[in-house]
Amino acid sequence: MLDIIVSILSNPAFILGIIALVGLVALKKSSSDIIKGTLKTILGFLILNAGADIIVNALIPFSQMFTEAFNLSGIVAEDNSLVAAVQQFLGKETALIMVFAFIINVILARITPWKYIFLTGHMMFSFAGTMAIVLDQMGFSGVPLILIGALVQGVSMVLFPAISQPFVRKVINGDNVAFGFWGSSWITLSGYVGGLLGNKEKSSEDVKVPSSLDFLKDMSILMGIVMIVVYLVTGLVAGNEVVVNLSGGQNVVLYSIVQALTFVAGILVLLQGVRMFLGEIVPAFKGIGQKIVPGAKPALDVPIFYAYAPVGVTIGFLSAMVGGLLVTFISQWLPVVVLPSVIGLFFMGGAAGVFGNAAGGRRGAIIGGFFLGFTSSLLIALAYPLVDVTGYGIQGLWFASPDAIIVVVIMRLIGSIFGV
Repeated sequence: MLDIIVSILSNPAFILGIIALVGLVALKKSSSDIIKGTLKTILGFLILNAGADIIVNALIPFSQMFTEAFNLSGIVAEDNSLVAAVQQFLGKETALIMVFAFIINVILARITPWKYIFLTGHMMFSFAGTMAIVLDQMGFSGVPLILIGALVQGVSMVLFPAISQPFVRKVINGDNVAFGFWGSSWITLSGYVGGLLGNKEKSSEDVKVPSSLDFLKDMSILMGIVMIVVYLVTGLVAGNEVVVNLSGGQNVVLYSIVQALTFVAGILVLLQGVRMFLGEIVPAFKGIGQKIVPGAKPALDVPIFYAYAPVGVTIGFLSAMVGGLLVTFISQWLPVVVLPSVIGLFFMGGAAGVFGNAAGGRRGAIIGGFFLGFTSSLLIALAYPLVDVTGYGIQGLWFASPDAIIVVVIMRLIGSIFGV
């Protein structure tokens, strides 16, 4: 039974389909509308996920080219891989923390003003694994470990969306959804900083060009040109030998262009999935809000915000890369060298670009992305001594999510006060 429950909670498409079904039934929709709304919710999320997979698969070789090009070595911040690797040691604890945390989340959403239900399955899994690792290293085990971990995660699942919601309203011009991602507070802070130093009147999406360059007003074309340049320069610096090994013998120029355009294609697929998914889950969730948890809002994954400023996503990503790379180069004076996690910097940096643009336009997107890349990488480097994952046989990986790291720092500080 536990395996079944964990499997459901670990599959966000299934969770969201069930929620859409329950919401539509609660709204007393016709059987036709229930079937259509449920399936379109699942399909929209699967399309979103397919787009994310395309992006990740295009970024993996880019990350390898980038590392080779600049001769970098150190740790990579990647939550899901890290947590998956410790499941042989803490699998049961992770699963139980995840299940009880979701129950606590629903209860808190019902009885407190924080009306947020956290629905990002892989984030729930990674945070539960983080809690299991940290509490295990603090000397807890069994029931105390599970209960403390579930309580901390359950509270975090409503607290962090609540922190971000005032800024989310600015981004989406509404209050229908919340931010269910363990970097939401850092992305929100980055957007705030971008707003302080930016100019809201000059949006990243307003591309002013001569008529001869009118094609640059198309987001996909502009993004494609920018990413071709980024991939091509990285591939050429990395060298033909590195690219040939990655591509199976393709020419460095051709391979770089194809991977760059594949990345952009992934963005377009992801945005289509976001539109379809939100078009179904938001109305269906009203049934949950009316009947089960009055006023509840779904806290959803970071890609739901990309459609509000697609050009801002690219600006934020590239700026975050610059900020992360700067930390890599100064990491020799820090507890550990943090390599730029290209995938993490894309998803968080892209959102920081959207949030920065909402508050401070193009300049806000640049500043927000850079701030996120620099400070989140710096946070990882400084917090690294708090949790030693090498005891689980893991090398070269550490935690990536800023919100989870903040919680870990607080837990270790409290633990030190009480001698734990």
